[in-house]
Amino acid sequence: MNDTIAILITWTTYGTWMPGDARGWRKRKGGSQLPQPLLADWCRKQMKGEAVLLEPHHHDAVETACRNHCEHRGWHLYAVSARTNHVHVVIAADAKPQIVRDQLKANCTGAMRRLSTPLSVERTWTKGGDCETLETDEDIHEAVIYVTEAQDQKGREQSQTATTADHSE
Repeated sequence: MNDTIAILITWTTYGTWMPGDARGWRKRKGGSQLPQPLLADWCRKQMKGEAVLLEPHHHDAVETACRNHCEHRGWHLYAVSARTNHVHVVIAADAKPQIVRDQLKANCTGAMRRLSTPLSVERTWTKGGDCETLETDEDIHEAVIYVTEAQDQKGREQSQTATTADHSE
């Protein structure tokens, strides 16, 4: 019996996507939620430190840590993309998605703390993260495209919108 499942895992850096966030958010065991500005404000006030943003050298360390951990565990890494405020991974593993996510997060934290200019913060990541089971080869393909291409497209579209807005004045 093969217990390997494919998963799209996403986790965010500490303080960059609060419960109640205007972009929407996911409630543990409650699914997608509408914005709740008062909740987001309250959560910001409860923060124990500054929000964490990853620099390009952190992106490299995170992606390498994910690759190395997957190789060590015998998991198949389809795609990984570390961004400024979140990480996406598409992976096939023979472990529970939450265990896979938590192991990857821990290894990424360790890798960034071992850099010559380490990321020295008390909390690197938000608690938990999203784990979406991918049922078909098409689901896996779409998730890989999302992780490897769509993230960059969103950045280009936002900057093109800003440029168009700048020129319209």
